[in-house]
Amino acid sequence: MEVKPFEAIVREHGPAVLRVCRAVLGPQDAEDAWSETFLAALRAYPGLPPGANIQAWLVTIAKRKAIDVHRAAGRRPVPVGELPETAFRPGSVARAPGNGSAPEGSECFDPLWEALKTLPQRQREALAYHHLAGLPYAEVAVLLGGTEAACRRSAADGMKKLRSLNLEESR
Repeated sequence: MEVKPFEAIVREHGPAVLRVCRAVLGPQDAEDAWSETFLAALRAYPGLPPGANIQAWLVTIAKRKAIDVHRAAGRRPVPVGELPETAFRPGSVARAPGNGSAPEGSECFDPLWEALKTLPQRQREALAYHHLAGLPYAEVAVLLGGTEAACRRSAADGMKKLRSLNLEESR
């Protein structure tokens, strides 16, 4: 079996890995995690067994990089000049940036990320791995460390919650 050049792997699987990173981490940290994913994959690629599921392997690396980002963010202080009197509430309905409804000082507003971050981590990851990366539930179960049925339930519960948020916004 011929080994593909790593550049072809990045071209083929890069968009799916970026979608997963965005869904799990949000738009601010996604590109850094994507880069770290492919740097780690480049180092490990020569030792990958022939016939391995490359997309599942890359998503596994992306998951671990996302965990690293979460851990680092927990240790990093958040400097602020002055505490705001009214804070933007997660889950509140905001429209597109520029019309005054997005939080002041936000550089990037993504309605999908705003909805996804209301979900528990396990539901968000199950949705990202199955619906955005296209992995079957059996492989999602391996990534999340559970059963296939539990992953299906997590993804279904997450979709139900996202749909209910969409209905609330349209009222």
